[in-house]
Amino acid sequence: MGSLNKAAESLYVALPNVSRSIRELEADLGITIFDRSARGMTLTPEGEEFIGYAKGILAQIEQVERLYRDGAPGKQKFSISVPRACYISDAFAQFSRALSDAPAEIFYKETNSKRTIQNILEHDYQLGIIRYAENYDKHFKAMLEEKGLNFELVTEFSYLLVMSRECPLAQKDEITYDDLSGYIEIAHADPYVPSLSMARVLKEEHPDNIDRRIFVFERASQFELLSQNPQTFMWVSPVPSDMLERFGLVERRCEENKRVYKDMLVYRKGYKLTGLDQQFITALCEAKRKHL
Repeated sequence: MGSLNKAAESLYVALPNVSRSIRELEADLGITIFDRSARGMTLTPEGEEFIGYAKGILAQIEQVERLYRDGAPGKQKFSISVPRACYISDAFAQFSRALSDAPAEIFYKETNSKRTIQNILEHDYQLGIIRYAENYDKHFKAMLEEKGLNFELVTEFSYLLVMSRECPLAQKDEITYDDLSGYIEIAHADPYVPSLSMARVLKEEHPDNIDRRIFVFERASQFELLSQNPQTFMWVSPVPSDMLERFGLVERRCEENKRVYKDMLVYRKGYKLTGLDQQFITALCEAKRKHL
């Protein structure tokens, strides 16, 4: 619960002035930012969205001030949110090797599509790559248009199975969905599709023919699990051969799997790609050709 008294004290402003300013802002915007009760104030869903945008604007103002304050030289900036994909991390590694000696500030975030879009809209990330199944194409494109984001196809692919060399599945010539039912699936726990419920998306992304799943949120844990537990497998975009070798893993196809996924590059409309952005996109295209 929030307190107007505490806010007024922090701002060194009289309480009535703070209350009046909030009400005038709500009236100007045509939204309710706070729910008010005897216990205090809480943000409404509209208020949370507004605060997110406001924080992003303030961060941009601070960035401009830092850039030009006292004639200090500006740092090169690069930031991107991406799915947990080996070909993308390989592209980022190659991109990092090509950085010049000039000051630079680089942010690389692996996360799901929802957080990637939020990072661009609310947290001052310049670029993002989102991943979704082809059958959700209209849902994502409608949402991206509504939020004022450009989108460009990076690649399309079908998931492969990855597992330890010691896994019995690795010895099979053909793998079916039924073959997987006795094993433990490693999966990412945060799928997302705009305008669809999480329950529906989870059911479609994680069918109920698997009784045992371990959900992870980053790639380091998934490779440790896959390499050390021969009872595990995972659906992944193609993995570079050197990484398979490093962790003692193999890739296999499941001919029954016909689902196609898309990786899309997204950024704000009107945003002009920087030199660093172009360098990363070049590395991404090279990694795609090499691994996919």
